Amino acid sequence: MRILTTETVSKIGETVELAGWVANRRDHGKLIFLDLRDRGGIIQMVVTPKSAAYETAGKLRPEWVIRVKGEVKGRPEGMINKDIPTGTVELGVAELEVLNEAQTPPFPIDTDGHDIGEENRLKYRYLDLRRPRVHKNIQIRSEYVQRVREYLFAQGFTEIETPYLTSTTPEGSRDFVVPSRMYPGQFFALPQSPQQYKQLLQVAGFERYFQIARCFRDEDLRADRGFEHTQVDIEMSFVTREEVMQLVEGLMITVVEAMGKTIKQKPFPHFTFKEAVAKYGADKFDMRSEAEKAAGVLAFAWVTDFPFFEKDKEGNWTFTHNPFSMPAPEHLEWHLKGEHIEEITTQQYDLVCNGFEVGGGSIRAHRPDVLKATFKTMGYGEEQIQKEFGHMLEAFSFGAPPHGGIGSGVERMIMILTGEQYLREVQAFPQTAKGHPSVMNAPTLISPERLREFGLKLDEKQIKK
Repeated sequence: MRILTTETVSKIGETVELAGWVANRRDHGKLIFLDLRDRGGIIQMVVTPKSAAYETAGKLRPEWVIRVKGEVKGRPEGMINKDIPTGTVELGVAELEVLNEAQTPPFPIDTDGHDIGEENRLKYRYLDLRRPRVHKNIQIRSEYVQRVREYLFAQGFTEIETPYLTSTTPEGSRDFVVPSRMYPGQFFALPQSPQQYKQLLQVAGFERYFQIARCFRDEDLRADRGFEHTQVDIEMSFVTREEVMQLVEGLMITVVEAMGKTIKQKPFPHFTFKEAVAKYGADKFDMRSEAEKAAGVLAFAWVTDFPFFEKDKEGNWTFTHNPFSMPAPEHLEWHLKGEHIEEITTQQYDLVCNGFEVGGGSIRAHRPDVLKATFKTMGYGEEQIQKEFGHMLEAFSFGAPPHGGIGSGVERMIMILTGEQYLREVQAFPQTAKGHPSVMNAPTLISPERLREFGLKLDEKQIKK
């Protein structure tokens, strides 16, 4: 039975079977040295002229897929390679089978890849993912999500999936929309977050919900932001702001320390929005010294007491973070009456780390009158409120518990944990800077027949732009 390269260190003297990709071939006189790569790592293999595999080994090229059998041997003291986990052993190849040949890759995959153009890397992303640095990043991401799940399950949470095809909800960005064949001219919206559903789950009595949620936002792309991202989505009933923050803090400490990271300060320091801006000039800041940055230390902090509303470009009131938030208790009456709007603060809390916002949440409005007051401040009429949020108001009329939660971006945390600067380095198949997906050709035009099914007609002038 096949084993991984990393398992060979405990099998000296045994005959084993390995399979993977040829990372390198070196001819040293009559000896042929091969580096075999699998998901575990790399091992050096030796093929001698006496081996039945010798002739085949001489034909191998990088990235050919092979299966080998041979004896695991300990390396002499002076030949140990301390840079790889299998550096104390090598495999004496007795049998070799070529499972598949490979063309020469369009770029080297044994480098860090930073000098290769993004378009080329993402066009051949399935090859770029073989790169040890990127491959390790995806494995770290998987470990992080696994540890998050384990912590939340231990705290009594239930993992629940929510729909992708839903209706639009205000989250501060544009929605991606999906036309409906069954309802020509009408559209679903992809969720910017599971905000309304997770609140409805609290009404349903699932007092501790979480989801590793996929979220979609049609917004301008940046190094740390894409059209789609993943977040750890958490919602809890019968909690205060401090209790949510305490749970999330415990989650972060448990997970990142288990992954070998050092945290600058525990408990995490707290700053009000005004204090953060006064001290650091922004509500996202980095508290580390240069030495701590070099050592990869994580500096978490909480920011609270944000203004609930701000003026948009047209001079109308809009929310700063989330319209479903609860105002600070001392400002509840102002909120309900629509008074002193510029002074109302919200029970919002952001988690920042090393200069990035890595989480944001709030205690939610669980009363219909509080939620209606928010939308009235934003200029919504009664008819519009009922049309867009009547289902939430009705749900809250059936005994909604006080609740709150948070969404924490997975990609940004993995960027921090790995020291990467770009989102694409921690996603398997990210978008390009122009918004095109890896490997696939999209977006594309669809046929006139499909358009008619959706009840749509294109503006040719718009297409030519």
